Amino acid sequence: MIQLQTARRERLEETFAHVKMQLRRLIETHPDFYPMYTKYGRWKHDGEAWTHWCDGFLPGMLWIVYKREANGGNGGWWREQAIRYSKPLEPRKHDRNVHDLGFIFMSTYWRWFQFTQDTSLKAVILEAGRTLALRFKEKGEYLRSFVSDDSLFIDIMMNVGIIFHAAIELQDAQLLSVAMRHTLTSRRVLVRGDGSTAHEGLFDLETGEFLRQTTHQGYRGDSCWSRGLAWSLYGFGTCYQYTRDPRFLETAEACADFYLANTPADGVAPWDFDAPEESRKQVDTSAAAITATGLFQLARLSADPAKRILYEDAARHIVGTLCERYVSIGDADWEGILKGGVYHIHKGLGVNESVMWGEYFFVEALDKALG
Repeated sequence: MIQLQTARRERLEETFAHVKMQLRRLIETHPDFYPMYTKYGRWKHDGEAWTHWCDGFLPGMLWIVYKREANGGNGGWWREQAIRYSKPLEPRKHDRNVHDLGFIFMSTYWRWFQFTQDTSLKAVILEAGRTLALRFKEKGEYLRSFVSDDSLFIDIMMNVGIIFHAAIELQDAQLLSVAMRHTLTSRRVLVRGDGSTAHEGLFDLETGEFLRQTTHQGYRGDSCWSRGLAWSLYGFGTCYQYTRDPRFLETAEACADFYLANTPADGVAPWDFDAPEESRKQVDTSAAAITATGLFQLARLSADPAKRILYEDAARHIVGTLCERYVSIGDADWEGILKGGVYHIHKGLGVNESVMWGEYFFVEALDKALG
């Protein structure tokens, strides 16, 4: 048992060394470039972006590496690069074109603030939270997606946390109301009774009535797109962490239980749980990485000791599988870290490639696994 644990630890450390190597390679090969997904393993290409939401993930990884390296006295270069890639994002605190300000600023300015307690950094985060809250639709009680006024995405569950954060810091009851109502609406219309999730919900703009579940990236409107499920699992857990509302923990655990019950034994989900059998052979390692770090969070938050053990063990198992089977160690031509990710299968974007959110949440999960 001790030998097995030692071997697993060595594999995690080997993978983290590879993470550092690939991040250095990216910065040196494509300086000041914020990638989204690889094409044939390469970051720089002319593929479509669809929406502009990934810029926080590279600096976010740099802050995670800096935290670990600083503990050993070797963090100077990593801190310099983390600041270099974080600073240009500040104007996006006013960006009203995306629903992804949580992704952009909680991965960067929030992590930066933890090291400095600089109030100017906190101010950027709070302003981004206020900006995101401007997407709120009173009729329907949801934050509209980037697609249209009548559209609610499950992805926004990973971003609403920045509104909760701003509301608590500012003691702003209106912001808190927006975040609470959005979360409750998402719970009601996007999370199903079995813990599966829909990607998108559509509303009647005149009445605010919920109309139907649909999707842009899943197999069907009534299917369970695995990355959306992962966003929900992690996002509702974060909302519980801010509010201690037991409904949010219940929802996060329902999503976790669905993932664990419907995913192959290796812990890596297909891109959509309800896609035809042949199509399900395409996994989405980014969904697995998000789920792993969300499970680590639930292992701290769950009130049930048995579930805490279950979620911790499952998170470590997923990270172990990703390290063993999907990390690009040994492939000198591959510029990313984690293979097998999926961006947009219907558009043919980033399918079976490295994707920046997969990289970021894998590094976050790896950091948690290393302790």
